[in-house]
Amino acid sequence: MLSKRLVSTAAICLLLAAGTAACGDDKSGKSGDSKAAAPQKLDTDKLSAQDIEKQAKDALAGATSLKISGTSVDEDGKTEINLSIDNKNQCTGTMTMPGMGKFEIISDGKTSYVKPDKDFWTTIGGPNGAQAAELFKGRYLTGFESDPSLGGLSSVCTLADFTKKVTEDDGTAHKVEKGSAGNVNGVKTFTLKSTDDKGEVSTVHIATEGKPYPVRVEHAGTKDGSGQVDLTDFDKPLTIQAPPADNVIDFTKFKSQFKTA
Repeated sequence: MLSKRLVSTAAICLLLAAGTAACGDDKSGKSGDSKAAAPQKLDTDKLSAQDIEKQAKDALAGATSLKISGTSVDEDGKTEINLSIDNKNQCTGTMTMPGMGKFEIISDGKTSYVKPDKDFWTTIGGPNGAQAAELFKGRYLTGFESDPSLGGLSSVCTLADFTKKVTEDDGTAHKVEKGSAGNVNGVKTFTLKSTDDKGEVSTVHIATEGKPYPVRVEHAGTKDGSGQVDLTDFDKPLTIQAPPADNVIDFTKFKSQFKTA
């Protein structure tokens, strides 16, 4: 269960994928002139719901960086994310996983660092978790990429993987309908309502000025969970500061000291 949870960004990706599911024949989202075709102002009167959805997917696929903030609740509990990522595999932010605790993650594109809270230390440390939480309080782990339990953590910093999960056609049928104009975090938007074959309903708020990025996804489902995620800071360069060396622990040394049962 631990490794399964960490390998994907869990309910957050499910939430976003439900809201921006692919709408038709273009499964790759890589049409040759998609970037050139992206309008400076989205003509929601003339465009169909499917056209608007495709514009949003193409814009998201071409983003060089973004920030993901929100929560999702499913049968396992609540997942929270506040993460900035870019196309250089850099990232910085925090995630809270149900029943596991919270961790901060930093990646400069080559090396990833994770700072677990007490609950997370207890989870990954097994019977020695409480001792590890006290001994390594406030310190970062690194060198865990090859570990089967924690290796998936660094994947949350891969923007290409994230946008692929959100925009690629998964073969699930859904109905998309046009909504109404609005405003999200100061951005003028237009909504699309998407209903999948299980009756799960998602609402996507798409920017109508500049690139048509999806800036908010709301999922009101019951079987696959529910929640809201905001996407902001598109194409803003990230400045990553790695933690000081004396505040970093090598994960292999940690495991040798605290073997789980």
